[in-house]
Formats: sequence, C-alpha cells, structure tokens
Amino acid sequence: MNKFFRIRQLWLLIQAHFHEIIREPGVIFWGIIFPILMSLGLGLAFTRKADVARKVAVIQTSETSAADTSAISRFLGSRCEQHQPSGKNDYRWKIEIRDNKLGKSTYFFYEVGWDDALVLLKKGTVNLIIDSSNGETVYNFDPVNSDAELTYLKLSAMIGPGNVLPAPAGDEIRPLTLAGTRYIDFLIPGLITLGIMMSSMWGISYGIIEKRSKKLLRRMVATPMKKSHFLIALIAVRVIMNFIEALAVFLFAIVAFKVTIQGSISALILLFFAGNIAFAGLAVLISSHTSNTEVGNGLINAVVMPMMVLSGIFFSYHNFPDWSLPVIRNLPLTMLADGMRGIFNEGAGWSQTALPVVILSTIGVVCFGTGLKIFKWH
Repeated sequence: MNKFFRIRQLWLLIQAHFHEIIREPGVIFWGIIFPILMSLGLGLAFTRKADVARKVAVIQTSETSAADTSAISRFLGSRCEQHQPSGKNDYRWKIEIRDNKLGKSTYFFYEVGWDDALVLLKKGTVNLIIDSSNGETVYNFDPVNSDAELTYLKLSAMIGPGNVLPAPAGDEIRPLTLAGTRYIDFLIPGLITLGIMMSSMWGISYGIIEKRSKKLLRRMVATPMKKSHFLIALIAVRVIMNFIEALAVFLFAIVAFKVTIQGSISALILLFFAGNIAFAGLAVLISSHTSNTEVGNGLINAVVMPMMVLSGIFFSYHNFPDWSLPVIRNLPLTMLADGMRGIFNEGAGWSQTALPVVILSTIGVVCFGTGLKIFKWH
C-alpha cells in the first residue's frame, strides 16, 4: 500500500476516466467530427483577407542583380523603397499603394534563394515567388490560392505595361504544385495542434474544476488513491483521445486533400506527445487550486484565446507587427504548430524538432510538478 507507483490503481483510474469521456455524445462531435468539418470548409473556400500587407519572394542571383535588366529589377530599383535587411528573413524592398476605396496595400519583397523561398512559402510568410534569373519575369504561385493569384494580378499590372490578363509579354506564369505549398497543407497541422491545446485545457482543467465544485474530489480523499495517480490517469486518457482525434483529422486530410508527411514520422510522434505534456501540465496548474467554474472558465480562456489568435493556426502569424514576432514564436502553441508544419511540409526531422520537444516537455513537467504540489481536493 505504500508503494510510490501503483500500476493497478493507475490502470483502473484510466479505465474509469476513459469510460466517463466516451459515454458523452458531444465528445465524438466536438473532438472528431467538428475538426473534420472545419478542415473541409476552410480547405475548400478560404476567405480572402483584406489588402493590408503582401509579401513576395524575389529570386535574384549576383549575376542578374549586377545586370539589372529584368522588369522586376527595374521595378524594384525605380519604384520601391530600399531597406537594409537586418536578418535572413527580413525584406529588402517595400512599396505602398494607396487607394481611397480599398485603403493602403503594402508589398514587401524578400531577396532569397530558391530553397529559402520555398521554405518561406510553406511557412505562409510569402505567397508568390518571382524569378528573374534568366532575364524574364516568372511568377510562381499556387494556382488554387486566391490570395496568391490576387497578388500576382496586382503586381503584374505594376511591373508590366499595365495589362493584368493576359500577363505582360515576356512574362510567364508557373503554377507551383509542390507538396506542402497549399493552404490545406498549412491548415491541417494547425488544426491538430489546436485540438491538442483545446482538448487538454478544457478536458483536464475544466473537468477537475467541475468535480471540485460539485464536491466529488472531496469524496476521493477517503480512498487510498494518490493524487498523482489521479492526475496522470486524467492526462493519459486525454492523450489517447487526442491521438484518436488527430489521426481521424489526418486520415480525412489524406483522403480528401492528399495531404502528406514529408518529414520524420517518429519525430512527429515525439513532438505530438511533447505538446500533450506541455498543455496537460498547464491544465493541471490552472485547475490545481480553483473551485469556482466561472473563475476556471476565465483562467482557461486567458491562456487559450491569446494563443489561438496569435499562434498562426488559421493564418500566418508573420502578418503581425515585427516587434511581436519574437514573443509569438515562443508561445507553446506556436512552437508546436511550427514544429508540426516543419515535419508535414518542410521535411523536418529529429534535429529540427529536438529543441521544441525539449522546451515543450520542460514546460509540461514544471507546470505539472507545481500544480501537483499546490493541488487541493476541496
């Protein structure tokens, strides 16, 4: 009875919590069916954003830069404001277009190589690549991305002689059909990470707070159950449910949109569990001392809502001001989403995901340990 770790007790608790969850019909809808419907709707018809800021990658070698004969080179040199890049992913040219009806549109141009341009495209930083390495202007973009098409139409009108369709003489459109460049490829990893956070925060935190408010946890004090076993069982059941939900969304994406995983599957699994550990630890910490469901609801939303808006689940967080990006990148949901997208779309492996895994796991363990220490039954 005094063993530190009781296998049978933990297993019975996991079974009890699992049966408690699956007997609720809402779990199936909100955990599995709703994310699938969301991915279907957003994948088929992504709402176009207003013209605020559009980012474009420009492929220019040292030879073509020196020659300075292509249409894009003349446009950048004569009409755009030059900017000295402060980092690898900083823009070099900028132009602002003002319209009394449509407002101001700002175009940022990044001078990068092909490999870096494709990475920026998959991350959602840019949606159009312009190549002038052969002296001609070649537009490269996803043909089903309405935002990229609109960017092309506007730029071709400025760079060329004013014609939008067809493209100016000497210019060429090359649809990008590379895996990982579509919006649905960007969306699916984001939905999986969002599901991990929402399921962990609400499923664990609110469940504990509700049990405490109904005096159910008070009754458990009389049992020989350890509170660590109780919390680990809750987390284990939630991880299993998250895995089932994520697998359902991914299988649907494979069938409906032919989404693929280009990186290491083992690294993806490890990152998935690290994300679960991080948000499960946060959930335990938030719910460790609260007995009022309304207060608990506020605490959960205070953690969930900022990350859901800022972390780039439905759109790239690079659209936010530059001063906010270092903060956004260090949010747990952003690290998890970036790691997932890196594996899905950029072919990332163990070396690229090692740091996010360590950070997320550390966050989870520290928060769980702190929550366990201050946890109260009533």
